[in-house]
Amino acid sequence: MKNRDSSKPTLMPIDNALSEMLQQCDALLERESISVLDALDRITAEAIFAKLQVPPKNNSAMDGFAFHVNQELPADTKLIIQGQALAGNPFNEEVKAGHCVRITTGAILPPGTNTVMMQENVQINENNIVLNQASKAGNSVRLAGEDIQLGQQVIAAGEKLTPAHMALLASIGEPTVWVIRRPKVAIVVTGDELVPPGKKLENGQIYESNRFALQGLLQQLNVEIQHYGIVEDAPKKIVDVLLDASENADLILSCGGVSVGDADYVKQVLAKIGQINFWKVAIKPGKPFAFGTINNAIFCGLPGNPVSSYVTFQKLVTPLLHKLMGRSPLEVHTINATCAEPIYKRAGRADFQRGIAYQDEYGEYWVKPNGSQGSGIMSSIANANCYILLEKEQTNLPKGAKTKIELF
Repeated sequence: MKNRDSSKPTLMPIDNALSEMLQQCDALLERESISVLDALDRITAEAIFAKLQVPPKNNSAMDGFAFHVNQELPADTKLIIQGQALAGNPFNEEVKAGHCVRITTGAILPPGTNTVMMQENVQINENNIVLNQASKAGNSVRLAGEDIQLGQQVIAAGEKLTPAHMALLASIGEPTVWVIRRPKVAIVVTGDELVPPGKKLENGQIYESNRFALQGLLQQLNVEIQHYGIVEDAPKKIVDVLLDASENADLILSCGGVSVGDADYVKQVLAKIGQINFWKVAIKPGKPFAFGTINNAIFCGLPGNPVSSYVTFQKLVTPLLHKLMGRSPLEVHTINATCAEPIYKRAGRADFQRGIAYQDEYGEYWVKPNGSQGSGIMSSIANANCYILLEKEQTNLPKGAKTKIELF
């Protein structure tokens, strides 16, 4: 983390906030070698190059018969069966002119052959075959190296490994892969009114849900998660927990306590034991978002309202974690849509309204807000399928106006 002594109480545009966050942190340098079987969703630490070609030899794409063709053999050509080539058990003799070898899918082409005719297209007799159709040179043959060439880069550094990548690594004989160490993320939730699900609610209490959303969002990013539970609104308790988290995590996520209420102690504590780089972002929902450091750990203070916490995590924290993991920058894919009903907005903050998008019979997208857009209404996002992206200075949009959406 790069130090920067500044505090910005005014609203910072979201693009500026994200740019500063990314500038103030570096990708993790630690890497580890793991089994390819355990590599799903891990981030490659280096580019991977093939140490062999795939397939290693010319082989058959079909079950059938292999033989040599100069240019084309006509239908009704008769060939004597000389032997058999199986996958894993090749036929190593030179195949004579006018002869063929029975071959299975994946078997190496025998010496002297360059073509395969699938068995459904031949008439098989006791020791010979007759072609039912003409055959051209190279039919039904997989050429050596047609998938991967020797020395070819097969996976770039910073790539998130998929099941297809795992198969690709196995196909070039790699049992292990070097990946970036997973970031360690600590979750700290504050609030005297919060109780975990399963306990009886007393007067004035609510069930704590932010940890559950963050757990799921972090699991999708494949990081190491550390839970510090619900911390009471007491400065000494918050100091102890945040200092402990700073010794064990790369990134601390705190929910609540970063606004301006009398019991919002997290921001005050951060100012004493760490550093505040900025506080308050021009985003809706989610204005009270704090960014800074505690010792060597990055600190992101999320709002306490559940939708605000969810949106600020996706829009600010997720790109930060991508940077830590050495991943390529996130690309937001937007779609043009028409407002199916009026959309209300005040200028001043970028607004990520939760919407329902659908396509008409012409394939054009329409969108409408998913009910009330309050920052505490989690059903507005749970039952939505997109964000309606409204720029900072955008105001009300009438029915039929054009806007941009981001599908979930």
